[in-house]
Amino acid sequence: MEENIDYYINEDGNFVFTEAYHLKRGYCCQNKCKHCPWNFGKTDEEIKSQKK
Repeated sequence: MEENIDYYINEDGNFVFTEAYHLKRGYCCQNKCKHCPWNFGKTDEEIKSQKK
């Protein structure tokens, strides 16, 4: 895994997986990840705001 490609570390010191990492993994873990390319657990409103 490469920092800033597969993950980044947020302000709280947590590892956050990127959309690229999720796509490489190839499936949704259903944990409502912030950058989920399958939009699991996101509302229609959240999905619309991402596209802007």
